[in-house]
Order: sequence, then C-alpha cells, then structure tokens
Amino acid sequence: MDIDAWVWWLIGAVGLGIPLVVTAMPEFGMLAVGAVAASATAAVGGGAVAQTIVFVAVSVALIAVVRPIAARHRSQRPELASGIDALKGRSAVVLERVDASGGRIKLAGEVWSARPLDTEQSFEAGQQVDVVEIDGATAVVM
Repeated sequence: MDIDAWVWWLIGAVGLGIPLVVTAMPEFGMLAVGAVAASATAAVGGGAVAQTIVFVAVSVALIAVVRPIAARHRSQRPELASGIDALKGRSAVVLERVDASGGRIKLAGEVWSARPLDTEQSFEAGQQVDVVEIDGATAVVM
C-alpha cells in the first residue's frame, strides 16, 4: 500500500500540531498550516519541489506577518480597572446628606461614606453624584 504525498503532509501537520498544544508556541501552528497548504498542493498534482516551496513560503509568510502582530498583542496588557480604581468615575445616589462633615451614598450596590470634593458643596438625599476618587473607605464625590 503506497501512501500519497498529501497524506504525509497531513500527518506532518498533525505532528506539528502536537507541540503547538503542548508548548503553546504559535510557530508550530504556522508550520502546521504550511504543511496543510503543501498537502493541498500535492492533492492537486504539484510535484515534490512545488510542495516544498509552498510549505516554506506559507510557513515563512505566516511567521513573518502573524508573529509580530501576536507579540504586539501579547505585550499589551488590557486596561481593566479593579478594586477601588473601578469605582472612580461611577455614579452614585446620595442616601444621607453629603457635606464637609460626611454623609452616605449608594455606590455599586454598597453603602459608602462620602464627602464632597469641594468642601463648600453639599448634596441632598436622592441626588446623583459622581465619584472622583476613593480616600480610604470614603468616596470623594462631586
């Protein structure tokens, strides 16, 4: 039983897919795609030289184009705010009068102590306020 060249290329692609999964190195995936392209070339009757050229060209093109894009995305960290940083800029509802001596607001479903950014300002119960910053356990609002 003689196995066609396109089958060998698919076996090679699967063989390159295994280290891709084990090591999470995307280069193996790009080489596997090159092997699939060479398999397609073999299936349509391309010779050994054409198959090799297609494998090398597709693999190199993917590595040259996709790898820098992936590296750039990997180095950029998502701008996800968490903890008190996630509360800055949110709206809250005044529960008890907020003035220079303090007060209470409902922020993100929780009751917080609050004080105004401008000590001359005050907010009455029911008003919407914006959280400017969190100072310890106190929300600074405006």
